[in-house]
Amino acid sequence: MFDFQSYLSGMLREGQISGAFPAAAAAIGVKERVLAQAFIGQAPLPGGAPVDGHTRWDMASLSKVLGPTMIALKAMEEGTLHLEDTVGSVFPQAPEDKRDITVFMLMTHTGGFNPSFRLDKLLKSPDEAVDCILRYPLDETPGKRPIYSCMGYILLAKMLEKRFGRPLNELARERVFLPLGMTETGYCPPPSAPFAATEVDPDTGKPWIGVVHDENARFLGGVSGNAGVFMPLVDGIRFAGMLSQMGAGFFKRETMERAIRNYTPGQDEHRGLGFQIAGSPDCFFSAGVPDACFGHTGFTGTSLLVEPEGGFWVLLLTNRVYPTRESRALFPFRRRLHAEAYRAWRDGQ
Repeated sequence: MFDFQSYLSGMLREGQISGAFPAAAAAIGVKERVLAQAFIGQAPLPGGAPVDGHTRWDMASLSKVLGPTMIALKAMEEGTLHLEDTVGSVFPQAPEDKRDITVFMLMTHTGGFNPSFRLDKLLKSPDEAVDCILRYPLDETPGKRPIYSCMGYILLAKMLEKRFGRPLNELARERVFLPLGMTETGYCPPPSAPFAATEVDPDTGKPWIGVVHDENARFLGGVSGNAGVFMPLVDGIRFAGMLSQMGAGFFKRETMERAIRNYTPGQDEHRGLGFQIAGSPDCFFSAGVPDACFGHTGFTGTSLLVEPEGGFWVLLLTNRVYPTRESRALFPFRRRLHAEAYRAWRDGQ
């Protein structure tokens, strides 16, 4: 039988030595069963306490799945949100070119929005964010092709907030994190929690610790549709287990089946509802896993892969941006991890 524990521990050692990340927490599992979990490095800084299952990691864009995507899918299941709902139906001030962009387009990144621009460079107040995004020129005709966009997801979250009359952090906590038992996960975490440091702030010379790394999310007060969630491995295991069992205990199976369908076949990116789908060129999963796999990544070095047919999953949490975002060594490391771990599990069946 393949020794997943030794394999994962060894891989994290290799990753640290190669410069892929200074610290990491990772787990491999099948449905609710954890095959291995491993840790390496210190938090918040070298010389600090060793990383463990309760160390909180900046999820970066993995927040899109943890927060807005889960809230939106749950609302669709309840009938309070529909994929056909338009930006203009929620924001009457939307200009003509954005009025008919739908929730479906936002969740599949086919709304045509620019990938990202700095709100803090354009605005004086976070209250102006929606109008700024609505004014900003589109990069593509809505519905034509996927362009991964943080701005589209910020707008989706603002639509959810207006629909429910509650801020995103409260919606995520009450409708996602607490129902799943993810009690240590959330936006704007308490400063007393243990954190993995992220990139060093060039203005202060100090790393971001417990403060969201993404500039737009930081400008929006740490609560944003594109980033802002902090999560430890113990909670991530719960989340991965739920997704790998097609929403068991949280969603109806048909909700998950709808979410992980490839809505952009033949395109450079394969997109489900909030999720990236495997099989497209240069996707983060690796060519060694089935095209049915789904998941997401975060810029700080976080990722989740799920293979839905057998329930296999890999969760990798790192701070690859500490002390700088320049290293790209994580990307080949992650693909290798996915391919080797999946192959070992598949061959052991």
